[in-house]
Amino acid sequence: MNAPTLKGREKSSYETRFGSLENYEKGRVEIINDDPRHYAFSNVFEVASGAKPYEKIAVGKNLEYVLEAIRAEGTSEWRTAAHDEFALVMDGEVEITLVKLEESPLAADAEGSVALEGEPAGRRMGRVIARRGHMTLLPAGAAYRFSAERPGVILQQTIAGPDTQFRWSEIAQSL
Repeated sequence: MNAPTLKGREKSSYETRFGSLENYEKGRVEIINDDPRHYAFSNVFEVASGAKPYEKIAVGKNLEYVLEAIRAEGTSEWRTAAHDEFALVMDGEVEITLVKLEESPLAADAEGSVALEGEPAGRRMGRVIARRGHMTLLPAGAAYRFSAERPGVILQQTIAGPDTQFRWSEIAQSL
């Protein structure tokens, strides 16, 4: 008997599993026809499980852009960037508070986000309650702060900056 088809293609069975800080499986890369030394692979949940709250640990890089795994727990410091950033909540619930800064402390071409001292001066833009799968824009020229009552995970897209930690040897798949 032939496998059922969908418009001329064989139907396959796939299973989607969602990870969390409490329940994740160590990831791996299956190399088909290439050299495994060309790849670094990490699991954002595994990286966040061993991180301090709000450490910015790079788990992906493309030119100057990075994806940072961030453990959301408690309240972060205020931060700002001269460019847009995006925060994707991978686990838990994170409140993101935004303030439009009266004056940015950064040069227009500054890379990455930086911590701000104290409360930012500016107009409150509001807050977002983000849960698993929600993505929030962190606009250029705004200050933002994360808050999470229980541990969660944020995957942040940004440009590598002074607080980005590169720990490839610790997080990469061992060959």
